[in-house]
Amino acid sequence: MDPGKDRTVSSTTILLISKNTDTIRLLQTVAPASSTTLTASTIVEGIRLWQTTTPVLVICEGTSQSVMPVLDFARHTIPPTPLLVISDCQSVKDAVDVMRAGAADYLVKPVSAEELRTAITRLLQQPLVDFTPAPQDRFARIVSVSPQMNLIKQLAKEVAATDATVLITGESGTGKELVAQAIHAASPRASAPLIALNCAGIPEPLLEAELFGYQQGAFTDAKHSKPGRFQMAEGGTLFLDEIGEMSATAQAKLLRVLEDHVVDPLGATRSHKVNIRIIAATNEDLPAHIKAGRFRLDLYYRLNVYQLRIPPLRERPEDIEAILMVFLERARRERGCPIRAVAPDAMDLLKHHDWPGNVRELHNLVEWLTITCKHQVIQVEHLPPSVRAQPHHDRSEIGSPPSLLALGLSLEELEKTLLAEALEKAGGNVSEASRLLKISRNTFRYRMAKHHLR
Repeated sequence: MDPGKDRTVSSTTILLISKNTDTIRLLQTVAPASSTTLTASTIVEGIRLWQTTTPVLVICEGTSQSVMPVLDFARHTIPPTPLLVISDCQSVKDAVDVMRAGAADYLVKPVSAEELRTAITRLLQQPLVDFTPAPQDRFARIVSVSPQMNLIKQLAKEVAATDATVLITGESGTGKELVAQAIHAASPRASAPLIALNCAGIPEPLLEAELFGYQQGAFTDAKHSKPGRFQMAEGGTLFLDEIGEMSATAQAKLLRVLEDHVVDPLGATRSHKVNIRIIAATNEDLPAHIKAGRFRLDLYYRLNVYQLRIPPLRERPEDIEAILMVFLERARRERGCPIRAVAPDAMDLLKHHDWPGNVRELHNLVEWLTITCKHQVIQVEHLPPSVRAQPHHDRSEIGSPPSLLALGLSLEELEKTLLAEALEKAGGNVSEASRLLKISRNTFRYRMAKHHLR
């Protein structure tokens, strides 16, 4: 049976595959109040139940070997569903094998209520845009027609082939995590795990333990050893989202990892060498945090080897229609949504909306429309008041913004033109020119050489 078809949709279902009554009771205790929990006592029963429902999260209890059929099935589900594995095996190798096979997280028994609640909360933070492209090109998940976003995708593809540390900046909801996922998938490390950690989603006292792991007895509640995210990402990529929220202590330890490639689990008597790539993301102004003493300058330089700024949706309004139509197509496929098109005047309003929540806000709008609009074409009156009430100016009064497409330049020519203009404005000063384009000096020099600029 195709796992992407004939499903009953439920946006609040959590599936647990376990015959352990203690684990079942624990999940019922910590699961979100609005959720529904389904349980299966065997792997076969669990996969069969997964085929007929669309859980937002699957939790499976077992060893790395016993859960492999579930991990294999998870890789082919549409939409992708995060899988949390709970094991009584305290082996780092077991954890790495499970994460490498595609698990979203790994917990070692005994699992506390707080530990399970934190993991569930983190994993229920779904990706912003979940498209289903050909597997060989994860950049196809990032729907765009604008020159700005297409340039970012091209630059991301180039840096993916290297092992450079990448800092992705941009407002909340722009798709920074999707870019990180695409970079990893296009990199030589693609066969190894991509491990993500939201630094703002973990309480500060637990952040270091999550990153570096701990040994049994390291602190009062450390009843067993647990590998940290650095060890779980061995051979692959560690994605640190909301890096600006990291504590000063964790920043200092992260700096050491970037410099020496070793981690010190809490309570450990020796360091562990790690082979990973770091991709960090933030919606914060890190230079301002540095001036305020909230972020380390030396860590910023280590992270900012190659910076990608994801433009907000309001700066690329031509992408709005393309992304919206992908969301609508998914809604038609999954829920039988009747909407087929958007009236021109309604689309004009959407393109002039500020979109403070960016792609995430657009996704929420489409979800709202699929519930409230029963027609095949979205009209102005179907849009929410927040969109209809915005000041709207006739294009003939304010003029259309200049289009980069009108220049007739390729991406290569556009990049070369931007570099030359930045150099001219900076009076030939490479450091100043790199600041104008918000990229590192080394990246600027690399691109100068690529385009044979002086």
